[in-house]
This record gives sequence, C-alpha cells and structure tokens, in this order.
Amino acid sequence: MRPIYLLFLLFTGSLFAQNTGSIVGKLTDKEVNNEPLAFANVLIKGTTKGTTSDFDGLYELTNVAPGSYTVVFTFLGYETLEITNVVVEAGKVTEVNAALGAGSVSLDEVVITTTVAKESEVALLLDQKKAVQIKESIGAEALTRKGIDDAAAAVSQISGISKQQGSSDVYVRGLGDRYQNTTMNGLSLPSNDVNKKNINLDIFSSSIIENIAVSKAYTPLFYGDFSAGNVNIDSKEYTGNGYLDISLGSGFNSNAAGTDFVTSEGTSFFGFYNRYDNDPFAVILSHGVDPDQAPDPVNISGSIEGGYSVNLSDESRLSFFGMASFSNGYEFLEGPALDFTNDIKVRFPLVNEYAYSTTTTAMGNITYRINNDHKLKYTSLFINSARDAVGYYGIGGNGFNRDGFSNNGDGGFFQLNVQFNQDMIFVNQLNGQHTFDDSWGLDWGVGFNKVFSDEPDRKRISLEDYQFALDNDPNTNPIFYDNIAFDNQRFFQSIEDDELSSYLNLSKKVNDKVTLNFGYNGRSKERRFNNWRYGYLIADKDANPVTDVNNLNDFFDVSNINIPAGSGLWDLFIVRNPRNQDMGLVNRPQAYENTYTGNLDIHGVYATAELNLSDKWLLIPGFRVESYSQRIAYDVINPVPTDPGFRNAYENIYLPSLNVRYALNEDANLRFSFSKTASFPEFKESANFVYEGVVQRVGGNPDLLGKPDGTGPIFSEIYNYDLKYEWFPNRGELISVAAFAKTINDPVNRVVATDATGNQRYFRTGDQANVYGVEVEVRKNILTDENDNGILSFGANAAYTHTEQDLKTVSTSDGFTFGTSFANRTSEELEGASPVIVNADINYSPEFENYKPTASLAFSYFSDRIYAIGSGNLGNMVEKAVPTMNFVWRNAFGEHFEANLSVQNILNPNISLVRENTGVEENNPLVQGFVRDGDVILREFKRGINAGLTLKYKF
Repeated sequence: MRPIYLLFLLFTGSLFAQNTGSIVGKLTDKEVNNEPLAFANVLIKGTTKGTTSDFDGLYELTNVAPGSYTVVFTFLGYETLEITNVVVEAGKVTEVNAALGAGSVSLDEVVITTTVAKESEVALLLDQKKAVQIKESIGAEALTRKGIDDAAAAVSQISGISKQQGSSDVYVRGLGDRYQNTTMNGLSLPSNDVNKKNINLDIFSSSIIENIAVSKAYTPLFYGDFSAGNVNIDSKEYTGNGYLDISLGSGFNSNAAGTDFVTSEGTSFFGFYNRYDNDPFAVILSHGVDPDQAPDPVNISGSIEGGYSVNLSDESRLSFFGMASFSNGYEFLEGPALDFTNDIKVRFPLVNEYAYSTTTTAMGNITYRINNDHKLKYTSLFINSARDAVGYYGIGGNGFNRDGFSNNGDGGFFQLNVQFNQDMIFVNQLNGQHTFDDSWGLDWGVGFNKVFSDEPDRKRISLEDYQFALDNDPNTNPIFYDNIAFDNQRFFQSIEDDELSSYLNLSKKVNDKVTLNFGYNGRSKERRFNNWRYGYLIADKDANPVTDVNNLNDFFDVSNINIPAGSGLWDLFIVRNPRNQDMGLVNRPQAYENTYTGNLDIHGVYATAELNLSDKWLLIPGFRVESYSQRIAYDVINPVPTDPGFRNAYENIYLPSLNVRYALNEDANLRFSFSKTASFPEFKESANFVYEGVVQRVGGNPDLLGKPDGTGPIFSEIYNYDLKYEWFPNRGELISVAAFAKTINDPVNRVVATDATGNQRYFRTGDQANVYGVEVEVRKNILTDENDNGILSFGANAAYTHTEQDLKTVSTSDGFTFGTSFANRTSEELEGASPVIVNADINYSPEFENYKPTASLAFSYFSDRIYAIGSGNLGNMVEKAVPTMNFVWRNAFGEHFEANLSVQNILNPNISLVRENTGVEENNPLVQGFVRDGDVILREFKRGINAGLTLKYKF
C-alpha cells in the first residue's frame, strides 16, 4: 500500500463522509509472488455496493453506512474470499488488504474464463506499466481472441516486430535473427535450424503459451548477447479443477488444392524419418530417388489438452497440465528461380514446388506450490517440426545452364530436388520461486536442451534436353547432365546440439525505497555437425537417355551400379577418402564429407538496484561481468591452405546499464534506458562449411572469431539508447511512443561473393553501424460492456528504423581467410533491416446469451530489406515488401462447444527475392521475364490462401 494513496483516501473520507465510512485496501495475487491483482471484484455481501481494484490492486468503497459487514473478493478462475466482521464507523476509513489465489473453484468458472493473471491483456498491461525495463507482452487471452496459432505470429503483434507469412523469421526493430535471444521460463532455448541462432517461434503452438514478453531494453538479468531484444515464452500452467479440451480441424491451401501432390520417399505423414540408424551408403543402395504420390492435400490439425489441480492444504497445491497436438500444411509454390551473380549461371523460368510441413508438440508441467512463499515448476517440452519439399526446376523445358553441353537450343536444363528436413527438440526445465521474511526473494532455474536437426537423403537429379520429355516423341529424350559428379547426388546432413543453462536471482528489499538484485546465469552449448554426399558418375549418358522422367528409380536401382567395373550404368563417387584409405573414392562408404564441432560457454554475474527515489522516480542501475568463450573446429573439403581448421575466442566483457522510469501520473510513464551489450557469432556464421541450395549457396567464415593469427575482433560491441512514453488511459488500453538508437561496432553481414561460385558468406563489413528509429502503438476499446471489457477494439503499431554502416575491404593479404570488397560504396543498410513495419488488428466480441462470437482481422506489413549485401559492383539481394492479412471467427456455443473459422494470407502477395542494380536490360534474352523495375528476380512465388475450420469441445 502506498502511503500517499492511503493518506489521500483518509483525507477525502474525513472531509466528505462524516456520516458514513469507507473501506479501502490492496489486493495481491498469490500466484504471481503477491503482485498487485488488478480488476478483481470487491462487494459488500447482501448489498449492491461494489467496485473493482485498479492497476495497482487498490480499491475503495465509499459512503458505507456504519455497521459490521462481510466483504467478498472475487476474480474469475480464482478462489472467492469472504472477510467477515469488517466494522465501518462514521467518518473513518477501514483498511482491508487481501491476497487471492487459484483455489478450488467450480468447473463452470474454469470453463467460462481463460483469464488468469499472466494471461489477461489487462494484467499484462499492468505488468508492462510497472516493469523496470521496456517490454511488451501478449497473453493467452489475446492469442485466443485474435486467433493466433503460434508464438511467431504472436510476437508479430507487438510494435516494431515483423514476421513474414509462411516464414519463421522474426525481426525486432528491423534487426534479424543474429541480434535476438529466445528463452522459455527464463532459460535459453536452442536453435532448431543450422541456419539460425534462435528457435523457430512458429513451432510453439498457442496451446502451450501463457504469455510472451519481448524486452527491447537491456537489463543485466539477460545475457550480454542482446541487441534487438529478448523474447521470453512463459509456458502454460494450470491452477483450477480438472478439465479436458479436444479439438479437430481441417482446411486447405488455395494453391495446393486439386494438385497431384507428391512427397519424399521414406518420410511419414507425421513428419518422421525412420532410417537414421542406417549408414547413408546403405540407404542409397536400398532406396530410389523418385518422390511418392501423396494423398489429397487437405490440412488437418488436432489437439488434446487438460489440467488438474489438487489442494494439499490451505496454502499447498499440486497442479498438472499437459497437451499434445499435431498439425500439417500443404503448399504449392509456383514461379521462377535464377542463380545470378555478375552473370547468369542457372535460370529456371518455371519452378513447381510441393511443400508439406508438420508440427507435433507435446508439453507437460507439474507445479507444486509448497505454500504462499515457495513454488516449484517442472516443464518438459517435445517438438517435432518437419518440412518435405519436392521441387521441379525448369518443368516447361526452358531451363538454362551456362555450363550445359547440349546443342539443342538453350539445353532444356532441369533439376529435381527432393528434400526433407526434420528437427526434434527436447526441453526440460526446473524452476523455483521463494520468498523469505517478506524481504528476501530467490528465483532459480536449470534446464537441459537436446536438438536433433537432420536433412536425410536429399536427392538432386539434373537433366538436359528436358523439352524432349514434353514432345510425345519416343525417339527424342532428355539426357543426364553431369559436368561434375555431384550434379546428380544424394546428400545427408546431421546436427546434434546439447545445451545446459541455469540462472539464479537473489533479491533483497532493503526498504520501501531500495531493492537489490544479485544473480548469475550461464549456458554451455555444444554442436556436432556432419554431412555425407555421394555423387552419381554416369557411365554413358548419351547411350542411356532418360525415357521416363517420372521413373528414375529403374536407372538408379542398385542392380545398375558399376560393379564390377564396366558392367553397370553409374558409380557412386566421394571426394574424401573413405574409412579405409586404400579403398579408393568410388562405390565406397565415407566417414563424412564435412564436419565441425562448436562449443559456446557463457557465464555472467550481475547486480542491480531498484531505487525508488520518490513516488515518481525509479532508477535501476546495473552492472554485469560476463565470461565469453567460443571455439569452432572443422574439417572440410577444399580448405584454404593457410587456415588452421579451428578458432578459439575468449573475452571478459563488462556491461553497464541504466533504466529509468518516471511516473508522469497514475496512468503514464516516461522511460529511458542505456546499456552496453554484445553480439557473438553463431556456429553457422563461423563454421567453414558451404550449404548448397539449388540456386543459392551460403557458407560460414571463421574469421568472425578472429584471424588465423589470433588477432581481430571476436564479437560486436553495441551501445543501446531508448526513450519511451506510455499512457494507459483505460482498462486494456495503451498509447505509446518510443525512440531508440544503437551503435554497433564491427557489425556482421551476409555478403554475396563476386566470384564464379556466387557463395554468400558472413563478414565484418565495417567498423561501425548506426541504428535509430521510432515506434508508435495504440490499443483502444471502441465499445465496452458494463464491466469495461472491450466489445469492439483495435490495435495498431508502426515502426520506422534507419540503419547505416560503413563498408570496408576485407583482404586475404591482411591475413584473413576470405576476402571481400565493395568497389566505390562506402556505406550501406544493415542486412535484414526493414525501414518500415506496420501491424494492425480490429476485434469484435459481443455476447448473445449462450452464443459468444469473436471476430478478428489482423494486418501486417514490412518494407524491403536486404537479404545479402552485394560485394564489388554487385547489387544487394533484397526481400521485397510483403503485406499480410488474416481473419479469424471464433464461435462459442454455450460453455462446451466452439466452431472456429480462419482465413490466412488473404492478400496472397508475391514473395520475391531480387538482385538490385544489375544493369541488365529487360530485353536481354537470357533474363527475359526475370527483370522488373531494373531488378532481376531471383525467386518468386505466392503461398496461397489458407482456410480452415476447427471444432473444439470442452469437458
């Protein structure tokens, strides 16, 4: 209870209510460390006099006639508390404070509401208002109301954040993956993708999310590797009586519907692959290359969710929550693809790709509230995410390869690419919250993550004269293209990550003005990477034309292997000596083609002080000391002779910070933040391995961890500045304006090489980059009910970000392993930075007795952003702007049944990747149809509109 507020109530009570009395007090939440409980109901039993608590948990009942009363406190989903014999005297104020928890409430109450403190929008706005750092949150209540299905879509509702439809990449304040961190329950989450630092947020279904918080201003509680922000997912827990929800859904993609869909051979409907125990060499000899016919492309989803809570005593409770879900999706992507650096290498005017994705999720947690002061929570999460893609590149017979051998026109170059990627994630966490003597607090957590990320048996087959497969003339047929053995290949890739993380925070409330925090957090991570690749050496392609492009299995059957020599049609070729070095490089298994091991160890200690200088000023100075160690060791084909094959990096980093909150009034804050942070290279950025896609190749650069001689920067040093005004005019409403700036020393960017390979690699492209921008956010209720809940509401946010970095030449003559230059350019935007981001949504939630519909329309937009910087005179590779619109209509009939309709990607925009400033003329026959507004189209397609219906029953 704040003394000034109580004095004000006492003063007004004595001045205006001499013949009556008042009841005042503060409500707190047992479930959230006795934080203020906003918008709980307070009623004098047997009367109609009542009120609700405000943002700070404070309430007041005025003009109460003298007497003895029973005061009733209620909050949906929580216990009902009655306090008897509350005596009110004329001209006096009676203070009654209370704490509510999720006790034994009725089943109807549990079914009616999905709102507990950390899920509701108003409670999260309260948390945002009182937070010591700049952050925004979205809870389960808003996820349900807006029809948001996963964590990636959820964070894209927050100001300054964008997510492309159908992509898991999330950008915070225009900055991409390498500038973010992701945690769950305060513990590190692993990456499930070799090409990313952070886990794909779209594999976290909304069923397991209690709330998601994005912290854009740094505090020492976070790891020093903090630039754009930290995304923390609080996993759902349950505190009421037993319940069970079952849902089933189905839908379709407008592009995929009606197609003859195909998938990889050897993969399951549920996104699993069951040949990992077999050597890749044995898999190749046992299984063919042709894709399999798939069932009708109908999207399905299903989930089961339940919870149970039992009170062991008045203060002790054991709670269980569990869920399991499966969803899939079919996409048909049609459009051109081009491999273009300073000239055309490969051109495909038409690509048809059949993409099938699945996500299987299971989560369980056990929460044991020992008493009001001590709580333990164990969480176990399993996610299997898979994507199967069968791509036909050049199906019209107009494909082109500059290195082709055919004399028939432009060669009719064609490639079949059959690819399956599976990511399995296991997360186990144990968290504890403790308070001692109302002044000491201890929060801790420990977690272990395991990731298996595999790409098993990618098949890539290349043909020339493909137009002959379309002429219905049996005398003319395509032939195999085999400039090198790996033009026809089988590829296997395996990644295994282990990570142990922990944190501990000890807080001491010295008095009402000072709270101290001391803590530690650390993580130790190891990645083990291997790949195997086998190329088909075609014995005589001219003597063995491809008579049936839909039946390549007959040709690649093991019976046609060239053993003994001269008796077969093909050999399997490898470039690295097999296990027995005397066995040669043909028709032999290999230990691996490329391998690397990465180790990352971070350990940090910190201290902060929360200084309440007055009712208006809150200062939080902090300091963190962090030990950073990273090692990468690799053994790759075609190494640079001067490269030792490893890098070691170690540094002790000192990170000061200051957060300031000034309360302009009860409903508005002004915030300022300054911090020094860092950005560390990821394994995929520093490992000297090149991943070869059909039209793109991306490789790492070990120089990010220092030159071979041990000199040079090993991380990026970042200075962050934030200023924000936020106003909470009414329940569930917010208006905010923020300005931010960053200085990044030694920034890292992906750069396209000017050489014949066109490889993309990561470089420290300059000495410094500057970032600044503004954000605006509005959440407003247009129509409300009698309890001030929004019936018609809208939200909108927009961000403008300007980035500029200097560019410099990186030369191998200066001791670097790889070099790059930028001709006459001296500055550029940062890779992955969108200057403009806009998100908006409108929601309508009326009630008609037993029918409770909710309709939501959400829009998002991000402007053009650099995918990779062009070196030399090459233009940048740019992802073009994408607008997205989704509609969700939820229909609750009574207390048990829901029927929900969703339509996603309504605008169905082009997804385009272009090369700018190429100087290529539109009438150039080699790029006919690939040039638009002076830019060359590298890849373009539409994802299609997804429509679905889900039925849900609540027991």
